[in-house]
Amino acid sequence: MFSERLRALRRGQNLTLGQLATALNQLFKPDKEHRNTAAQIGNWERGIRVPSYMEVRKLAEFFDVTMDYLAGKSERDEYDLDRLFLSGKELKFGDKALSSDDRYAIYQLMNGYIHGRSRRLDTDDENTPITHQESLELGLDNDKQN
Repeated sequence: MFSERLRALRRGQNLTLGQLATALNQLFKPDKEHRNTAAQIGNWERGIRVPSYMEVRKLAEFFDVTMDYLAGKSERDEYDLDRLFLSGKELKFGDKALSSDDRYAIYQLMNGYIHGRSRRLDTDDENTPITHQESLELGLDNDKQN
């Protein structure tokens, strides 16, 4: 599982083995004995060798995934926003970091939306959901009202 996920992540970012090795070396600044190489990463992708814990950690940080995802224990496509917003992790929208006030306000908006939506959903029987949409009369079309 690790080898397939590593290959998919690398190819997903259109990186060659050499480009990934160079990027890892630039980001983590290892000594000469511990530099990553294209051949080393290729061996990991083919399942010939298994990387050390530190190498998996570096890859996870580089690709912004968890080590569990790389190891095949979890899926990357599922995030619990409730836990994410309440965690201490820095959250960004675009390139701007969200302040704690922003995080709290956005969390409250999402929470209100989810709870409000569940209250708006009624059922006439167990299998047929009916959603009610309220309309707002703005009085802009006076000709139709008369």
